[in-house]
Amino acid sequence: MKLVMRILVAGLMVGACGPLSLYYRPGVEVSRMQTDATNCEVEALRDAPVANQIRQRPPIYFPGNRFCTGNGCYYNPGYWVDGGLYTVDVNQDLRRRVLDICMANKGYQPVSIPRCPANVSASAPRAATSTLPALARNSCAIRYDDGSWQIVTPQVSTASE
Repeated sequence: MKLVMRILVAGLMVGACGPLSLYYRPGVEVSRMQTDATNCEVEALRDAPVANQIRQRPPIYFPGNRFCTGNGCYYNPGYWVDGGLYTVDVNQDLRRRVLDICMANKGYQPVSIPRCPANVSASAPRAATSTLPALARNSCAIRYDDGSWQIVTPQVSTASE
């Protein structure tokens, strides 16, 4: 049980290190974007429901070995190992496309905002983003432990300053 928790926590930490991926439309409140996304997710799930199929990987054959000693040669027989079963949701890609189309019809586009460097995160006042700001090339995101996030556009200093 402890191992499962460690793996789960490690997975969450790695996910928190990556970019912030969301549907974006400048000037829209984050709560409005989240409501629109939820409504589109429900629509996509209705139009392209989960359709799991059980599939089987092919079995794997391991050939036997030949051992020779002073008394002659011996053979270990080969053996087969089951390839295993797995489940595939055949509508997953379709559901993602339906979601993307629904959000595009509402004026959103998917974006991926890189994580802010440590110095930017440390100097930015902590305030979760409530309205999606205009993005610049140097915009970045700070993720907080409570699941909220902040989009920051650091000021670029010039050599004359």
